[in-house]
Amino acid sequence: MILNKDKALKIADFLLQIKAVKLNPSDPFIWSSGMKSPIYCDNRKTLSYPTIRTAIRQTFSEQIKAKFETVDVIAGVATGGIAIGALVAEEMGLPFIYVRSSAKGHGLGNQIEGEFHSGQRVVVIEDLISTGGSSLKAVEALKEAGCNVVGLAAIFTYGFKVAEENFENANCPYFTLSNYDLLIEQAAKENYVSEKDIESLNSWNNNPENWQS
Repeated sequence: MILNKDKALKIADFLLQIKAVKLNPSDPFIWSSGMKSPIYCDNRKTLSYPTIRTAIRQTFSEQIKAKFETVDVIAGVATGGIAIGALVAEEMGLPFIYVRSSAKGHGLGNQIEGEFHSGQRVVVIEDLISTGGSSLKAVEALKEAGCNVVGLAAIFTYGFKVAEENFENANCPYFTLSNYDLLIEQAAKENYVSEKDIESLNSWNNNPENWQS
């Protein structure tokens, strides 16, 4: 879900400008899953650009307030959501915690780091949503610890149908600052990609498992 299209297009433009998102249909990337993809996303690059990271944290803050009303704690998903989550928490004047993919195998064995209390209303911050699997593992860990997870917010989503289904099945509302369709719209407008590239990019997003570059 996108809450504001104009702001989403601006975020997409930022991601393209600094190559946090790279588009290359003719020489696709290989994801860790082995799937070929014409897009590679590394939103951690936004942290290196003060103007852009400020815009992202402010947009998150505005839209979290509009979407979720009362929030007690911001939680980042390790590792990509930790830094941006901490920035959002600072912007909103809220406590910050973060969630590991699994509990530590030493020390206190924590999966959730930071101070929180049962029943607190938590918004989870992610940098990227693909299938939603890792994000929802963090949501589940917070729920099991007694938190009231009111929703999740991410910088970007590929817009896969499986992600929508996974969030719906988990009963977890979410929104993103931008998404794949709007990124391609902005890329075409600013001539980052050719018309032929756009066809290939749309084809991938419609059927990523069987896409041919």
